[in-house]
Amino acid sequence: MLQYLFIATTLLSLILFYQATGKNKRVLVFSILWLLLIGVIAYNGYFENTEIKPPRFIFAIIPSILAFAWIYKIVRLNKIKPKFLVAVHIVRIPVELILFQLFLQKKVPILMTFKGWNFDIIMGISALIILLYLLYAKKNLSRSFILSWNILGLLFLTTIVFIAILSSPLPIQQLAFDQPNIAVLQFPYIYLPTYIVPVVYLSHTLAIQKN
Repeated sequence: MLQYLFIATTLLSLILFYQATGKNKRVLVFSILWLLLIGVIAYNGYFENTEIKPPRFIFAIIPSILAFAWIYKIVRLNKIKPKFLVAVHIVRIPVELILFQLFLQKKVPILMTFKGWNFDIIMGISALIILLYLLYAKKNLSRSFILSWNILGLLFLTTIVFIAILSSPLPIQQLAFDQPNIAVLQFPYIYLPTYIVPVVYLSHTLAIQKN
């Protein structure tokens, strides 16, 4: 059941980001093909072998970084829908709840949950509040608030990304040796570092640029 919820969360991030880019067809096609490709590879357990050097995980991360750098270049600022950029961050709520369940299943350390050093759920809840305000108050937020909120979101996200990397069973692991971050090496949780996190990063970055 948890796997299906995470797949649904991933698809929600795809839909919201596609809408946020002004329904950019290249973003949609890339997203579908990338999720299918990385999903099939992870489903067959390719990334779970941590004994091989260099770690196979980098063959998921590096292409993700390059692909989303390309998306950043092709998205037109004048087509961006700011409300959908905010809506993207709502997926951080189910992601955090799923991470906690994965902690209970001993697949991620407590450091990666809201009971540890992960404050990302704050951004998800605040995004929901901001979106409701924009929809019902029909007023724009100040540019300084938008800038501050997005910078804070980037800081929270960067913090948990570093924790996740340093908690993973990789040569650079520094944290959580008793319960490492193994979930992101498995299907469908591989979508967290290879799709959801890049989408969230881009949503913050594009919002700052649009501002």
